[in-house]
Amino acid sequence: MLNIGSFELSSRLMLGTGKYENSQVQKEAVEASATEVLTFAVRRMSIEEGSTDAFEGIDLSRYKLLPNTAGAKNAAEAVRTAKLAQATGLCDMVKVEVIGCEKTLLPDPVETLKASEELLAEGFTVLTYTSDDVVLARKLQEAGCHAVMPAASPIGSGLGIINPYNLRKIIEQAEVPIIVDAGLGSPKDATEAMEFGADGILLNSAVAKAGRPVQMAEAMKLAVQAGRAGYEAGRIPKAELASPSSPVEGVSPSK
Repeated sequence: MLNIGSFELSSRLMLGTGKYENSQVQKEAVEASATEVLTFAVRRMSIEEGSTDAFEGIDLSRYKLLPNTAGAKNAAEAVRTAKLAQATGLCDMVKVEVIGCEKTLLPDPVETLKASEELLAEGFTVLTYTSDDVVLARKLQEAGCHAVMPAASPIGSGLGIINPYNLRKIIEQAEVPIIVDAGLGSPKDATEAMEFGADGILLNSAVAKAGRPVQMAEAMKLAVQAGRAGYEAGRIPKAELASPSSPVEGVSPSK
């Protein structure tokens, strides 16, 4: 069970919306993923009119909605976007995202922390997107963020986990859920992150832009489940030398 603030989730996979070929494929992918949390960019919706066109065909009563502040370039813009989403009622939690580099789409650390602090003071349940900066991840959880969302690699790149050392250190020092966000491209990437001990995964492009999005959604669901089960089971330690796979005690000596 994944607990974020007052929310209790049985699925550890969160899914983005808005990049699918059409609404039917999106609906089927969402169902195949078994996710309970859907995220969406507030700025890409006609949210002022309370439009839910981006979720066409999806029974929203089955999901928690996680609006994100994508497109914000400073804390003020992110806070304004979050409040807009809250005002429409399409907000159970909020994902803080403040982009600081147009080329890599990596977040602005100073403005990200500032926006998170302001929204926490307003009473939001805050999940913050950040880079794989170990120190910033710690500062975000010290500020009170309900979850920290480090990027595995740049958004939409599909490069997978480019700095496994940093991701492990973020997870080791975490006292709030760590949701790996951005850059994952395959089920192998999702399993690896979960085996490290991540609490969850957020995907968008890896599913929406796959050759068969519905099939990929199913594969990602299984990958997240397998990675978590492997983490909880505890893998064997790596060794420099081989060891027999069968017991050697009591074996008759060779003639």
